[in-house]
Amino acid sequence: MPLQAVMIIVDNSESSRNGDYQPSRFDAQADAINIIFESITQSNPESSVGLMSMGGKGPEVLSTLTTERGKLLEGLHRIRKKISGSAHLATGIQIASLALKHRQNKSQRQRIIAFVCSPVADDEKKLVSLAKKMKKGNIDIDFVLFGDLEDDDTQKKLEAFNNTVKTNENSHLVVIPPSGKLLSDQLITTPILLGEGAASGAGGVAEGGGDFGDFDFDPSADPELALALRMSMEEENARQAKAAKEQEEAAKKTSLEGIQEEGENQPLLNEQGEPSGSGSAEKKDDKKGDDDKMDTS
Repeated sequence: MPLQAVMIIVDNSESSRNGDYQPSRFDAQADAINIIFESITQSNPESSVGLMSMGGKGPEVLSTLTTERGKLLEGLHRIRKKISGSAHLATGIQIASLALKHRQNKSQRQRIIAFVCSPVADDEKKLVSLAKKMKKGNIDIDFVLFGDLEDDDTQKKLEAFNNTVKTNENSHLVVIPPSGKLLSDQLITTPILLGEGAASGAGGVAEGGGDFGDFDFDPSADPELALALRMSMEEENARQAKAAKEQEEAAKKTSLEGIQEEGENQPLLNEQGEPSGSGSAEKKDDKKGDDDKMDTS
């Protein structure tokens, strides 16, 4: 993964109490957020992750961008007591974008990952307008839509947002229906964590092979192994890039050492015992020539 600053939006609306994901939708999000943090920070130690909620009375920043897992866990523990109300998705995304704007490292790629497990009250026109704004600000937006919702109206709104904001497939909408698997395990096999090489199929599940090169491997069969393999491949690529850079610098240094300065191999004294390159012998000959001219005159 590239160097990035990521704001994660957790859905702590009343719908997050639902038990279609054990023990609840909120706890399923907490587990998935832990996996996302680990994936992002291990792929690039200089990447940072922040956390905010969008339910209750309104969106709340729980942790600014950080590299410390404990701050996110503390925020999740604090917001667990405030599960209520409905989701304020549009406002949450706007606040998350402001948090990203104030990141310390401006070279970090801006990204927002929003969990949605409740109906979205914002109308589609408002969301599309916001998507255009996020696209103009070069902010990637990923949605994780999960849970058994009553209708597909929320999914249609998120699809409209995603179709507007994405550039070169850098923003994703992953739909994960209820099943016997953990939300975090299913999320591992999606492009949100696997990267651009993962093919997004139904439910955001990557097709066999994913971004594992020559390995004939289906990441959905073993999500934990898929994540371990991807991280191992990224570390190897980074090691090879570092070795190539060091080799290139060593070659440049060797070529510079082989370049000799003008007169570097010239002896200190010439045949007449005069300092070489000083022009003393030539000056002496010129003086002698002048004396001869004076005698003849």
